[in-house]
Amino acid sequence: MSKIKSFNELKDFADKLKPILYMRENHTKENPEKREILVCGGTGCTSSDSIQIIENLRTEIKKADLEGRAEVHLTGCFGFCAKGPIVKVYPDDIFYTQVKPEDASEIVQSHLVNHKVVERLLFKEPSLDHKKVEKHNDMSFYKKQSRVALRYCGHINPENIFEYIGCNGYIALGKCISELSPIEVVEEIKASGLRGRGGAGFPTGIKWESASQTPPGQKYVVCNADEGDPGAFMDRSILEGNPHSVLEAMAICGYAIGSDTGYIYIRAEYPLAIKRLKIAISQAEDAGLLGNNILGSNFNFKIELKYGAGAFVCGEETALINSIEGKRGEPRMKTYIPSKRGLWNSPTCLNNVETFVNIPAIINNGASWFRKYGTEDSPGTKVFALGGKINNTGLVEVPMGTTLREIIYEIGGGITNGRKFKAVQTGGPSGGCITSNNLDTPIDFKSLSSIGSMMGSGGMLVLDDSDCMVDICKFFLEFTVDESCGKCTPCRIGNKRLLELLTKITDGKATLKDLDNLKELATTIKNTSLCGLGKCAPNPILSTLNNFYDEYLYHVVDKKCPAGKCQSLLNYIITDACKGCTKCARVCPAKCITGKPKEKHEIDTKKCLKCGTCMSNCKFNAIIKV
Repeated sequence: MSKIKSFNELKDFADKLKPILYMRENHTKENPEKREILVCGGTGCTSSDSIQIIENLRTEIKKADLEGRAEVHLTGCFGFCAKGPIVKVYPDDIFYTQVKPEDASEIVQSHLVNHKVVERLLFKEPSLDHKKVEKHNDMSFYKKQSRVALRYCGHINPENIFEYIGCNGYIALGKCISELSPIEVVEEIKASGLRGRGGAGFPTGIKWESASQTPPGQKYVVCNADEGDPGAFMDRSILEGNPHSVLEAMAICGYAIGSDTGYIYIRAEYPLAIKRLKIAISQAEDAGLLGNNILGSNFNFKIELKYGAGAFVCGEETALINSIEGKRGEPRMKTYIPSKRGLWNSPTCLNNVETFVNIPAIINNGASWFRKYGTEDSPGTKVFALGGKINNTGLVEVPMGTTLREIIYEIGGGITNGRKFKAVQTGGPSGGCITSNNLDTPIDFKSLSSIGSMMGSGGMLVLDDSDCMVDICKFFLEFTVDESCGKCTPCRIGNKRLLELLTKITDGKATLKDLDNLKELATTIKNTSLCGLGKCAPNPILSTLNNFYDEYLYHVVDKKCPAGKCQSLLNYIITDACKGCTKCARVCPAKCITGKPKEKHEIDTKKCLKCGTCMSNCKFNAIIKV
């Protein structure tokens, strides 16, 4: 496309394209027979053949002679990842779940040709006694969500700049360049109260103001896309579903602080996000929305990608800066404030993906609009990756102040298999475990901190009564030990000692003195580590010691794991339900099961490897673990 040379030209172009969402939802007014089919193209769904679904749908549409009356579009993540691949048909607003490539023919013939919904592909709502639901707005998963950061994910083609412009894309950038001074842009972001969504929650406007007040010269804008929390995929989904919104926001930041260069630091394990960012950058440059003299002004801004090797510690801003500079990914002392001395010792404004993606919406709609969401202390919305023992897993965006109970039992649909809720871990491996006593806690920075947890980047892991809290702590600590950069002693050595103590506990070799040492060491590491990785690594231990101390006592005093997860503390026993089929003895790798055919067998617990092979192969459920 030719370069757009002015803000007025951009607005005219956007008006001609018309809002994409309006066209898809209201085709019946202009073309009653026209159907738009959107297919999720996020990583989760593409790994389940959604690209093949698109190809099959197009083939079937051609066979049915429906070209011109039905179009298939690639789009970003719808968020309901557990039910993907997802196919949505506009303007009928029909939401198909768990679609397979071979379903394409039935969708075209039944829905498009005969105007009959394919009921077997509809979502079965657990809260409505598994009643089939046609529209996503009728699903409990979506009802309480308010999409700001995810506003166009699942609605537009992320590889087509026209669709983004058709939804007022780059209008905020044009407004800033043409109608607002850099100071006015900073003041608007300050007024919005937007806080960093990467974990620490630092006020974004204050960060921008600090960088803008440095003397003129080389400055940098950096987007932290190094999403490292286990199970977190918020930033990845935004980059895959709406990359232009991040580019636009970075350019706005560049204008506000006086920078002409931006870097997106993204882990190399995100190939689809990288591919779409490259496409988006190229398209924006061709349209004159990135590069030199943007929209005919004297403002220049370019964006480059920098790849990370997957180090969790590089999510910390100074470690990330070191990595971009080609140095070892280690944090710097906090005497280095990036807004004053950051990338290559120049003033640097660094925010994560979710923080940036809120910027265009704030500029377009105003700070007061943004403050209608959330709380006084934590305005806006927050995206969470909801996972674990929950019926509805996926991406959830809710206003700050929404309670944990609402997310788990209304949006999440409750605990799987009718089991009892035990805890929810927020903040990933750096967060804390929250019990049922605090389920009515509103989700905001201050409230979560007050109960020993944290917002983090947005991981939310739900646990049920079959989970062992000591084992969960051990899992998270194994991760943080592996990801420590090793620069400071408390983190490098201390976390290894914590892991050794947890291993003693799960092996049934610990004493009550070890529990005292565990708490003392965790507190010391939290208070003395150099960066956020070390300071927050003990959080799961401290929160579980506070909320589940009796579970630690079971492991230490009784040498038992109440949840039956810690293998060293388990024994497998054959009950009277045994029929003497001999299968358990035949599959046992340790050959520790004896007994005659058609008679009850026995397990030699001293020889038993506790692998569970016998239990999983028993047809009569005659083997239990105690």
